[in-house]
Amino acid sequence: MPRFKIHIQYDGTDFHGWQVQKKDRTIQGKLERVLAKLNKSEKISVIGSGRTDSGVHALDQVAHFNWNTDMDTDGIISAINGNLPQEIRVKECAVVPDDFHARFSAVKRQYLYQCRTDEFIMDRHAVWQTGLLDVEALNNVSKFFLGEHDFTSFSKYNSEIENRVCMIYLSEWTQTENIVNYRVAANRFLHHMVRYLVGTMVEVTNGKMTMTEFKDLLNNPRKDVKVYRAPAQGLFLENIDYNGADTF
Repeated sequence: MPRFKIHIQYDGTDFHGWQVQKKDRTIQGKLERVLAKLNKSEKISVIGSGRTDSGVHALDQVAHFNWNTDMDTDGIISAINGNLPQEIRVKECAVVPDDFHARFSAVKRQYLYQCRTDEFIMDRHAVWQTGLLDVEALNNVSKFFLGEHDFTSFSKYNSEIENRVCMIYLSEWTQTENIVNYRVAANRFLHHMVRYLVGTMVEVTNGKMTMTEFKDLLNNPRKDVKVYRAPAQGLFLENIDYNGADTF
Protein backbone atom coordinates (compact mmCIF):
# COMPACT_ATOMS: atom_id res chain seq x y z
CA MET A 1 0.00 0.00 0.00
CA PRO A 2 1.48 3.41 -0.92
CA ARG A 3 2.67 5.64 1.91
CA PHE A 4 2.12 9.38 1.54
CA LYS A 5 3.94 12.18 3.32
CA ILE A 6 2.18 15.53 3.66
CA HIS A 7 3.30 18.96 4.83
CA ILE A 8 0.58 20.84 6.70
CA GLN A 9 0.08 24.39 7.90
CA TYR A 10 -2.55 25.25 10.48
CA ASP A 11 -3.86 27.99 12.70
CA GLY A 12 -4.35 26.18 15.99
CA THR A 13 -6.35 28.94 17.69
CA ASP A 14 -9.67 27.09 17.73
CA PHE A 15 -8.30 23.54 18.01
CA HIS A 16 -7.52 21.37 21.01
CA GLY A 17 -4.11 20.48 19.66
CA TRP A 18 -2.99 17.90 17.13
CA GLN A 19 -3.98 14.58 18.69
CA VAL A 20 -7.40 13.01 18.12
CA GLN A 21 -9.81 13.41 21.04
CA LYS A 22 -13.27 11.94 21.51
CA LYS A 23 -15.19 15.22 21.66
CA ASP A 24 -12.85 18.12 20.99
CA ARG A 25 -11.85 19.57 17.62
CA THR A 26 -8.29 18.59 16.67
CA ILE A 27 -6.04 18.79 13.61
CA GLN A 28 -5.43 15.04 13.36
CA GLY A 29 -9.15 14.41 13.84
CA LYS A 30 -10.10 16.73 10.99
CA LEU A 31 -7.55 15.15 8.63
CA GLU A 32 -8.68 11.61 9.45
CA ARG A 33 -12.34 12.49 8.95
CA VAL A 34 -11.60 14.02 5.55
CA LEU A 35 -9.56 11.00 4.45
CA ALA A 36 -12.30 8.65 5.62
CA LYS A 37 -14.79 10.61 3.52
CA LEU A 38 -12.51 10.22 0.48
CA ASN A 39 -12.00 6.52 1.28
CA LYS A 40 -15.63 5.35 1.29
CA SER A 41 -15.95 5.90 5.06
CA GLU A 42 -13.03 3.59 5.89
CA LYS A 43 -10.64 5.07 8.45
CA ILE A 44 -7.12 6.11 7.45
CA SER A 45 -4.74 6.78 10.34
CA VAL A 46 -2.68 9.95 10.06
CA ILE A 47 0.63 9.90 11.96
CA GLY A 48 2.17 13.28 12.78
CA SER A 49 5.77 14.23 13.50
CA GLY A 50 4.69 15.22 16.99
CA ARG A 51 1.84 16.66 19.01
CA THR A 52 1.13 20.36 19.23
CA ASP A 53 -0.94 21.62 22.16
CA SER A 54 -4.21 23.54 22.19
CA GLY A 55 -3.79 26.92 20.53
CA VAL A 56 -0.38 26.13 19.02
CA HIS A 57 0.16 26.65 15.29
CA ALA A 58 2.24 24.95 12.61
CA LEU A 59 4.08 26.49 9.69
CA ASP A 60 5.25 23.05 8.60
CA GLN A 61 3.86 20.01 10.37
CA VAL A 62 4.64 16.67 8.70
CA ALA A 63 2.47 13.57 8.72
CA HIS A 64 2.16 10.28 6.86
CA PHE A 65 -0.63 7.85 6.02
CA ASN A 66 -1.13 4.71 3.91
CA TRP A 67 -3.80 4.75 1.23
CA ASN A 68 -4.73 2.78 -1.89
CA THR A 69 -5.95 5.45 -4.28
CA ASP A 70 -5.94 6.19 -7.99
CA MET A 71 -5.41 9.91 -7.35
CA ASP A 72 -2.00 11.49 -7.95
CA THR A 73 -0.40 13.68 -5.29
CA ASP A 74 -1.78 16.93 -6.72
CA GLY A 75 -5.24 15.39 -6.73
CA ILE A 76 -4.83 14.29 -3.11
CA ILE A 77 -3.88 17.82 -2.06
CA SER A 78 -6.91 19.29 -3.84
CA ALA A 79 -9.31 16.67 -2.49
CA ILE A 80 -8.15 17.01 1.11
CA ASN A 81 -8.05 20.82 1.10
CA GLY A 82 -11.46 20.96 -0.52
CA ASN A 83 -12.91 19.28 2.56
CA LEU A 84 -10.86 20.95 5.31
CA PRO A 85 -11.74 24.10 7.25
CA GLN A 86 -9.79 27.20 6.24
CA GLU A 87 -7.55 26.96 9.31
CA ILE A 88 -5.81 23.84 7.91
CA ARG A 89 -4.03 23.44 4.59
CA VAL A 90 -2.00 20.61 3.07
CA LYS A 91 0.85 22.30 1.20
CA GLU A 92 2.78 19.34 -0.25
CA CYS A 93 2.26 15.62 -0.78
CA ALA A 94 4.57 12.86 -2.02
CA VAL A 95 4.91 9.09 -2.05
CA VAL A 96 7.64 7.96 0.36
CA PRO A 97 9.28 4.62 1.18
CA ASP A 98 7.38 2.21 3.44
CA ASP A 99 9.93 2.66 6.22
CA PHE A 100 9.46 6.42 6.41
CA HIS A 101 7.79 7.47 9.66
CA ALA A 102 6.74 11.06 10.28
CA ARG A 103 7.70 10.84 13.96
CA PHE A 104 10.47 8.29 14.27
CA SER A 105 12.36 9.24 11.09
CA ALA A 106 12.71 12.87 12.23
CA VAL A 107 16.17 13.87 13.46
CA LYS A 108 15.51 17.51 14.37
CA ARG A 109 12.53 19.71 15.12
CA GLN A 110 12.44 23.50 15.18
CA TYR A 111 9.97 25.81 16.89
CA LEU A 112 9.39 29.55 16.59
CA TYR A 113 7.95 31.64 19.41
CA GLN A 114 6.72 35.17 18.59
CA CYS A 115 6.52 38.05 21.05
CA ARG A 116 5.14 41.51 20.38
CA THR A 117 6.59 44.48 22.24
CA ASP A 118 3.96 47.11 21.35
CA GLU A 119 0.17 47.26 21.75
CA PHE A 120 -0.85 46.31 18.18
CA ILE A 121 -3.66 43.77 18.56
CA MET A 122 -4.46 42.44 15.08
CA ASP A 123 -2.09 39.47 15.41
CA ARG A 124 -3.02 38.72 19.01
CA HIS A 125 -3.77 35.06 18.16
CA ALA A 126 -0.19 34.57 16.92
CA VAL A 127 1.96 36.48 19.44
CA TRP A 128 2.52 36.95 23.14
CA GLN A 129 2.18 40.65 23.91
CA THR A 130 5.04 40.95 26.35
CA GLY A 131 5.89 44.63 26.30
CA LEU A 132 9.51 45.67 25.85
CA LEU A 133 12.14 42.90 25.93
CA ASP A 134 15.91 43.00 26.27
CA VAL A 135 17.02 40.79 23.38
CA GLU A 136 20.69 40.84 24.36
CA ALA A 137 19.84 39.70 27.87
CA LEU A 138 17.52 37.00 26.51
CA ASN A 139 20.33 35.65 24.33
CA ASN A 140 22.68 35.62 27.29
CA VAL A 141 20.23 33.30 29.04
CA SER A 142 19.29 31.24 25.98
CA LYS A 143 22.86 30.11 25.29
CA PHE A 144 22.82 28.01 28.47
CA PHE A 145 20.24 25.69 26.89
CA LEU A 146 22.58 24.71 24.05
CA GLY A 147 23.87 21.14 24.15
CA GLU A 148 22.50 18.15 26.04
CA HIS A 149 20.49 18.71 29.22
CA ASP A 150 17.80 17.07 31.30
CA PHE A 151 14.79 19.38 30.87
CA THR A 152 12.64 18.02 33.70
CA SER A 153 12.55 21.51 35.27
CA PHE A 154 11.30 23.03 32.02
CA SER A 155 8.48 20.70 31.04
CA LYS A 156 5.19 19.33 32.28
CA TYR A 157 6.03 16.28 34.36
CA ASN A 158 4.89 12.92 33.03
CA SER A 159 5.78 9.86 35.11
CA GLU A 160 5.56 7.64 32.01
CA ILE A 161 8.53 9.40 30.40
CA GLU A 162 11.79 8.18 31.88
CA ASN A 163 14.25 9.96 29.59
CA ARG A 164 13.95 13.74 29.69
CA VAL A 165 17.31 14.53 28.10
CA CYS A 166 17.20 16.64 24.93
CA MET A 167 19.94 17.90 22.62
CA ILE A 168 19.49 21.59 21.76
CA TYR A 169 21.11 22.68 18.49
CA LEU A 170 19.74 26.23 18.25
CA SER A 171 18.55 28.66 20.92
CA GLU A 172 18.41 32.23 19.68
CA TRP A 173 16.42 35.45 20.03
CA THR A 174 16.13 38.03 17.24
CA GLN A 175 14.16 41.25 16.80
CA THR A 176 12.53 42.86 13.77
CA GLU A 177 10.87 46.14 14.71
CA ASN A 178 8.21 45.30 17.33
CA ILE A 179 8.39 41.51 16.94
CA VAL A 180 10.87 39.50 18.99
CA ASN A 181 11.33 35.90 17.87
CA TYR A 182 12.80 32.93 19.69
CA ARG A 183 13.90 29.91 17.66
CA VAL A 184 14.87 26.62 19.22
CA ALA A 185 15.84 23.38 17.48
CA ALA A 186 16.37 20.00 19.15
CA ASN A 187 16.30 16.28 18.56
CA ARG A 188 13.14 16.10 20.68
CA PHE A 189 10.92 18.24 22.91
CA LEU A 190 9.02 17.46 26.09
CA HIS A 191 5.44 18.51 26.88
CA HIS A 192 5.13 22.33 27.13
CA MET A 193 8.94 22.56 26.99
CA VAL A 194 9.28 25.49 24.57
CA ARG A 195 6.66 27.51 26.43
CA TYR A 196 8.47 26.90 29.74
CA LEU A 197 11.80 27.90 28.17
CA VAL A 198 10.37 31.14 26.81
CA GLY A 199 8.51 31.99 30.01
CA THR A 200 11.54 31.33 32.18
CA MET A 201 13.89 33.41 30.03
CA VAL A 202 11.48 36.35 30.09
CA GLU A 203 11.17 35.98 33.89
CA VAL A 204 14.95 36.08 34.27
CA THR A 205 15.39 39.17 32.10
CA ASN A 206 12.50 40.91 33.88
CA GLY A 207 14.18 40.32 37.24
CA LYS A 208 11.58 37.87 38.57
CA MET A 209 14.16 35.08 38.70
CA THR A 210 17.91 35.34 39.27
CA MET A 211 20.53 33.77 37.03
CA THR A 212 21.59 31.66 39.99
CA GLU A 213 18.06 30.28 40.37
CA PHE A 214 17.83 29.70 36.62
CA LYS A 215 21.13 27.80 36.41
CA ASP A 216 20.12 25.71 39.42
CA LEU A 217 16.94 24.61 37.60
CA LEU A 218 18.99 23.61 34.56
CA ASN A 219 21.83 21.91 36.40
CA ASN A 220 19.69 20.22 39.05
CA PRO A 221 16.54 19.10 37.21
CA ARG A 222 13.45 18.41 39.27
CA LYS A 223 9.78 17.90 38.61
CA ASP A 224 6.85 20.26 39.15
CA VAL A 225 8.94 23.41 39.42
CA LYS A 226 6.97 26.64 39.57
CA VAL A 227 8.20 28.59 36.55
CA TYR A 228 6.25 30.76 34.14
CA ARG A 229 4.78 29.09 31.05
CA ALA A 230 4.39 31.37 28.05
CA PRO A 231 0.92 31.33 26.43
CA ALA A 232 0.20 28.93 23.57
CA GLN A 233 -0.74 31.40 20.85
CA GLY A 234 2.83 32.60 20.19
CA LEU A 235 4.18 29.14 19.42
CA PHE A 236 4.67 27.67 15.93
CA LEU A 237 6.08 24.34 14.83
CA GLU A 238 8.39 25.68 12.13
CA ASN A 239 10.34 22.83 10.59
CA ILE A 240 11.02 19.08 10.78
CA ASP A 241 14.36 17.72 9.52
CA TYR A 242 14.55 14.15 8.25
CA ASN A 243 18.15 14.22 7.04
CA GLY A 244 17.29 12.53 3.73
CA ALA A 245 14.93 9.94 5.20
CA ASP A 246 12.24 10.88 2.65
CA THR A 247 11.88 11.99 -0.93
CA PHE A 248 11.34 15.76 -0.63
